[in-house]
This record gives sequence, C-alpha cells and structure tokens, in this order.
Amino acid sequence: MFSTRLPIAEAYADLLTGDGTLRGLIGPREVPRIWERHILNCAMVTELMPEHASVCDIGSGAGLPGVVIAIRRPDLHVVLVEPLLRRTTFLDEAVAVLGLANVTVHRGRAEDLHDRQEFDVVTARAVAPLERLVGWSLPLVRTGGVFLAMKGSGAHAEVEASDAALHRFGGVDVSVEVVGVGVVEPPVTVVKVVKGVPMETRGSQTKRKPRSRRS
Repeated sequence: MFSTRLPIAEAYADLLTGDGTLRGLIGPREVPRIWERHILNCAMVTELMPEHASVCDIGSGAGLPGVVIAIRRPDLHVVLVEPLLRRTTFLDEAVAVLGLANVTVHRGRAEDLHDRQEFDVVTARAVAPLERLVGWSLPLVRTGGVFLAMKGSGAHAEVEASDAALHRFGGVDVSVEVVGVGVVEPPVTVVKVVKGVPMETRGSQTKRKPRSRRS
C-alpha cells in the first residue's frame, strides 16, 4: 500500500504508539490496532483524491488522516489544521522527523482560514457531526473541489440530517463512498461532497439524495 514509503509509515506508527501515547494523543487501547484501525484506514481515503491536489485536514489531532495522506501520496500538498498547541507541537515534530516536505502545520481553527484559503480537497475524521462539520469545511473547498468526511455506519443518516447545511454551504453532489473493500476490514465509509456555488449566490436549490458506491 505504501510501496517505497513504507519505512516512513512505520516510523510514524512508532511515533504514535510511543510519544503520541505518552502525550495523550493516542489512547493505550489503540496501540495494538494502530495499523488496521488508524493508519491503513486513513490511507484508503487517498483513493478519492486527484493527483497533485492541495489538501486541508481539519481537526488533524495526531495527524490522522492528514499525515498518513501525505506519506502515501507525496504528490499532494497537505495542510494540517489543529487548534491545540500540544497537538501542533507533536505534528511539527513528526513532520520534521519523517521528512515530509509536502506538509504544513497550521495552529488554529478551520474558520480562521475562511475567505483566506481554498483547497482542492478538505478532509476530516472523528471531528464533529456532519451538520456542523460542513459549515467549517465547505467554505475551505474551492468550487469544483471535494470535502471528504470519514464516517461510520450512520453516514447516510448524517447526510439526510445535514441536507439544509449542505445546500447552504454549496454542496451540490453528495455521495456515500465505501473504499478499501478487500483491503481493510471493515472498509472505510466516506461522505463525499462536491462544492458548488453556495445557496446565497445561486437562484435555486436542487434536492440531492446520497448515492452509495463501493470501490
């Protein structure tokens, strides 16, 4: 999966299970399953990203999925957005130790970047319910770009509950994607939202229903 960059992924796993655990960024119970539950899980979301894209990972925490994305896909430039100092300190150190020239760490909230930066792809994992998450994330997505929210079995219900927010912030095509079938168990469920023109600047709304896809 990581090909020649496997040693970098292994070094990152060591950081998470060592220093990351000592700093309280990874729970002790997660150590035995750091690969299947976290690293491999996060790596699969890159299947939905175009080449040479700019990526923003909001609420990056210990770097999941942002650091994993940058390791697996060196063609991408990844910005890790995290408000807590102890986490950004860890991220800065990890990026330096791993030699990830394609990563920038930004300490702050996603909202701080609204109207200042736009990205081809915005990602989030275990940050907040989708209804709140789209308000933080979609303003950072360029028109035609995508927001990828890693979710669980309740993804369809979250999409339905978030319909008004998706309209308001410019979500024009919403689908629930399943990636990593036959590679990771369980496969990874991702809500994919294509960004269009926000509701305030377009004259009409079009009702969307989520589609399911497996790859």
